[in-house]
Amino acid sequence: MSSSWGPRAAAARAVAGVVFQHRSLSATLPQATQSLEPSDRALAQEISYGVLRNFFQLEAIGGKLLKRPFKKKDGDLYALILGGIYQLNFMRTPPHAILSETVNATRHLRKEWARGLVNAVLRRFQREHNELIKNTEQNLTAKTNHPDWIIKHLQHAWPDQWEQILVNNNQRPPMTLRVNLQKVSREQYMEQLAESRIEAAISVHSPATITLNKGVSVSILPGFESGDVSVQDEAPQQAAILLEPQPNERILDACAAPGGKTAHILETAPEIEEIVALDIEADRLKRIEENMERLGITATITQGDASNQEWWDGKLFDRILVDAPCSATGVIRRNPDIKLLRRKEDIPALAATQYDILESCWGMLKQGGTLLYATCSIFPEENEEQVQKFLGAHPEASPHNIEADWGQSTGAGWQLLSGDNGVDGFYYARLLKQELPDT
Repeated sequence: MSSSWGPRAAAARAVAGVVFQHRSLSATLPQATQSLEPSDRALAQEISYGVLRNFFQLEAIGGKLLKRPFKKKDGDLYALILGGIYQLNFMRTPPHAILSETVNATRHLRKEWARGLVNAVLRRFQREHNELIKNTEQNLTAKTNHPDWIIKHLQHAWPDQWEQILVNNNQRPPMTLRVNLQKVSREQYMEQLAESRIEAAISVHSPATITLNKGVSVSILPGFESGDVSVQDEAPQQAAILLEPQPNERILDACAAPGGKTAHILETAPEIEEIVALDIEADRLKRIEENMERLGITATITQGDASNQEWWDGKLFDRILVDAPCSATGVIRRNPDIKLLRRKEDIPALAATQYDILESCWGMLKQGGTLLYATCSIFPEENEEQVQKFLGAHPEASPHNIEADWGQSTGAGWQLLSGDNGVDGFYYARLLKQELPDT
């Protein structure tokens, strides 16, 4: 990729990779922006996330403005036009600059033949803006910027909250920090932020959480490179708190990558005997290693499939965290590409994998031990229904109540819905392995 690659063309390539190749934005965006200057990279990121956050509305508008759909090989042009519409509708950049730069981006895409088409479509959007926007409000998918299947799923699961969940999913998420209390107190770190002129507020729900008023590059966070602080939403920070690790215990983090929860467990209880950080993918294990190195802590990093015990040495664990692979419907505000990548038919397969992992990990837990089941989903099939099915099959499993003044009890577990108290959507269930009386 040449160094002259523009931010709008880069965003178009990144978005097209999601829409037409079904790749995640976390994979396509770094690849598309690797040669850009920091300011251009930031613009490409803003456009990419903005287009995906508002994709269904933009798609509806594009359908009115384009005579025929683009072929897959010209998906980047389609994404470029949606990016232009997004900028004209949502960004403060002068319209003439948006038009000029978006049209010029056809050159970066090596499709200058489309200059006239891109210019005509964007100018028509300017002329018919009000009518086009009004038309999208008649369609629930376009109005809420969610696919129909997710809307119906939420209407069924959360009949009183589904509309607010959809609104929250489309908000920009806050940048939340986890202070390493082994190195610095939260109050001391707040002082360091103030000295760096970074405005922030502490959480009333978690002892290590700070939320920034505005997101910043980690490169300017005081002590980031030396491990004083990590970036992590408050909802996943509950994992280490609810697991309640104790000194001299052996702990398994069953689906550990990228290692944020592993690190937090070690920060919470540095005197544990050992923590095994398990993940199935070698590339993801590298992320754990990088996190551990930055934080100056040690874990036993192991490659293996948590749904079986082939990797296991046979030594039982005192506590196990199962942060199961899931639909990620609780973190759509951070990953808007989920709305395009996830399919209705994915849910049963994910639920089957989750149950296999639960069964496998339960067999590696000591009697009297605790298993904390977690997902970043807000679908009951992956959460409460999953746990109730497991409890029905395991009389030795007992739910341990989670008491909190935020989120909501679902029976055996605790659900945080997307955006509630400003946090991501997450589910937790704490299961105690009891010794059954002899029969």
